[in-house]
Order: sequence, then C-alpha cells, then structure tokens
Amino acid sequence: MKKINRIAIANRGEVAVRIIRACEEMGIETVLLHSDVDVNSRAYRMATKKICIGPAPTAQSYLNIEANINAALAGGADAVHPGFGFLSENADFAEQCEKNGLIFIGPSSEAIRVLGDKMSFKNLAKQAGLPLIPGYEGEDQSLTTLLSEVEKIGLPVIVKAAAGGGGRGMKLINSMSEARDLIESAQREAMSAFGSSKVFLEKYLGKAKHIEFQVFGDCTGQVRHLFDRECSVQRRHQKIIEEATSPSLDENLRREMGEVACSIATLGKYKNAGTVEFLLQDGKFYLLEVNTRLQVEHPVTEEVLGVDLVKMQILTAQDNFVFTAQDIRIPKGHSIECRVYAENPYQSGMPSTGKLGHVQWPEGPRRRYEYGFDSGDTITSHYDPMIAKVIVWDETRSRAIDKMIRTLKDSTVFGVYTNIPYLIQILDHEEFRSGVMTTRFIETYFADGIKSSVEDEQVKKWAVEINKQLKKTRQASVLGAGVVNENTTSPWNAYWRGV
Repeated sequence: MKKINRIAIANRGEVAVRIIRACEEMGIETVLLHSDVDVNSRAYRMATKKICIGPAPTAQSYLNIEANINAALAGGADAVHPGFGFLSENADFAEQCEKNGLIFIGPSSEAIRVLGDKMSFKNLAKQAGLPLIPGYEGEDQSLTTLLSEVEKIGLPVIVKAAAGGGGRGMKLINSMSEARDLIESAQREAMSAFGSSKVFLEKYLGKAKHIEFQVFGDCTGQVRHLFDRECSVQRRHQKIIEEATSPSLDENLRREMGEVACSIATLGKYKNAGTVEFLLQDGKFYLLEVNTRLQVEHPVTEEVLGVDLVKMQILTAQDNFVFTAQDIRIPKGHSIECRVYAENPYQSGMPSTGKLGHVQWPEGPRRRYEYGFDSGDTITSHYDPMIAKVIVWDETRSRAIDKMIRTLKDSTVFGVYTNIPYLIQILDHEEFRSGVMTTRFIETYFADGIKSSVEDEQVKKWAVEINKQLKKTRQASVLGAGVVNENTTSPWNAYWRGV
C-alpha cells in the first residue's frame, strides 16, 4: 500500500479548491502549482504550500510539463493531481510523473494514450465492435487528406482535437468552402490547448443528446460505472448545465450504455475516475470519446449517489479498495449543476474581467457551491472565465429545476457581469423542463444570449439621475466646510458596467 502525505495540484480555480478540501479531510498536505497571476485566488490562500511555475500564458505555466514536475519535487510532494483541463489528459505528463517517482492521481500513461487519444480510442472501439459515429481517425494529418475525408463522410462534419476535449479545437463544417479554414483553426486551437495539433473527423448528428457515464477503475482492475449524466445543454460545444441522471434514458438503454462504457474502459486497462461520452439520437447511441480525468460536472454524480470521487481517486492511487462485493449504489433524487461564468449574457457571452465586489452564495438544504474566487479577487482574461459551479439536489427533476432557479436568483456577484440571468432563462425554458433538449438547444433558442428586460437607454437615464442625487448628497455633507469636490471619483460618473 502506498502512502501519500503531500499532493501537488497542477491546476487552478475551483477544481484546485475541490482537491484541497478533499486532502484536508484526509489529513494530506497540498502544494499549489500556480502561475504568477493566480496569487489572488482562493486555492492560493488555502493550500499548505505554494510554488509559482511561471507567468500567466498557459504554455509557460499550466501546460509546462518540466516546470510542473520540478515544482512538485521541490515542494516535497508524493503525488500530483492534475484536476481537469491543462495537463490532466497528457500522457507525457503522467509518464514524467511516474519516471520522477511521483504518483499520478489518474490513469496510467498507457491508458491515457489508448483511451485519451481520441483516434486510438476509436480504433480500439472499432476492433471490439462497439457502436461508433462514422468518421476519420487516420495518422495522415495533411490538409489534402483531411479535406478528402470530409467529402467522403458527407457534410455536415465536425473536426475535433485528438488530445483533449471541453469544446477546444472543435469546429463544425457545413460547406466545403469553409472546410480548409476550419480545419486549420481546429489544429491551431488543439496545439494551443493540448500541445498537439492532431485532429479527427466525425459525421455531425444534428438532433442528438449528449449523455455520459461516470466510470471508475479500482486498484484491482475492476471497472464499474456510477451511472449517467445529461450534458446536452452546450454552447459552442462547451457544457453549461449538467444533470444526474439523464431524463432521456429508460432502464434498458441505461443498462446497455453502462455495459458499453465499462467494456471500453476495461479494454483500455483503466484505473481511477474517467468518463465515457455518448451521442444519443433516435433511440440509438454511439460512443463519442473517453475523458481520462475527473469531469467538471462530477458533483452531480456525487450528489445522487452519495460518493466522493476525489477521495476515491486518492484512495485508488494509494492502492486502497473503493468497491466491495456488497457495494450496490442506486441513484436517489435528481441533481443539477450550473456553471457560473464571468461574461455578459446580454452581449452574446462576451467575457467580463475585473475585481470581484461582494460575492454571496445563498445557504439552503442540498445547495452546494464550488468556487475559486472570493470578494476582492480578480477575474483575468488569461483563463476560462468560470467563477463557480452551483449544484443542487432534490427528490425530483422538476423540484431540482425550481430549486436551482431560486438559488441562482438569490446568488450575488458584484464587480463583473455573470451568466446567471442566462442560466435562469435556460432552466425555465419549456424544452429544458420537459427534458427533450438536444445539443442544438442553445443554438436554436439562445444563440445570441438574452435580451435585457430593461432598455439600455432607460438604464442610462437611471444612472444619470442617481449621479445627480449623489452629487447633491456629497454637496450637503461638505457644506459646513465650504468645499465641494466636483472631481470625486464615482462609478455613476460614467455608464455603469452593471452586474
């Protein structure tokens, strides 16, 4: 049995906080490997030790394998937790951890190469006769070949990064005239996000639902699934709202998909937490990919099953058992997660940066918040603009939706715009409430964000009037001293940025 006393966290934001919390409960020290701009973050304040691994650009910090390995060793860590994104699905990083005597809290480097590389995964699934979407996963990455394969598959075709996920390096081709530019753009994004420009092609299913299964391989090699999540609400291929379990599956379909998920993970000799993703259309399901890491949306699974996936990851990395013969888990109730981003919902999701003012997440039964920033912290333009994840549980899906809407309405974030109004409108949409939404739901109903209930001109009038009242108040307060400072700085002297 391996003993872990200190874990280096090669990540940032709310996932770093999530890992630190689990480590604290297990009596394990933490070393936060951070960029220079992330000193103003919750994870930085919470970690046992902190080591700067470079400047803000990800290539020089969070994607720099050598810097992360050296910092983990310098910090006296026994293990490294990669979180999600960045190097979490990088087989070379996992291998370097292994070579330097660091336990990689995740699957082996071999398993990442087999399953995390989307093309290798598809070849393995094809050999096993598992259901796949028609596409191209070849080694020839020349533009000539890729363009030829797009024509063979037939439009529309989607281009995806072979080395990662999360919507990065993903482009939808609807006409051959745009194919070259979109493929080159996907390759550039893939290189920037994952360090590899390798892409593959798939036939695009226009009315599919996105369903994923949480799988977990224990230290004995046994793989089980921890049921499913509905992830169809996506904008530009990035998930916004996730649920457990999916309202789209009956028991037979859930059983069949769960068996396929466990089969592909077993074939890849998978150990630790992972996710097998599917597309479901017209009652037929197709394997999409395997994410060889913890998922952003893992809390909804934890809520309906009463498990702690991060602790399970750490226990498995220490060769401890996490499953027993009597361990039968059945989902109870329904859980929903919303990703709260710093963005302007009234301007098509334009990122909003700056210092956070007052932030408050409302307390209540079965409400959970995972956040990486507090009041006074700065949201920068360098990274993903997610401020927090809001998670709720209730006994039924309809009640969980109502609870989430109430929770979001009661949440307070000043200083930057947030997508909270956007999330509320999505949750209250009839297609979402009925559970029939597909991956084109956002594109169909919310492609341009939402419209403000108050016209901009009216807001400007209010700002001007309030500014006048503030000036009168200031003048009255200093009248006795005979001094009026007309240059006093006030947010009302300009059109307020709003929240």
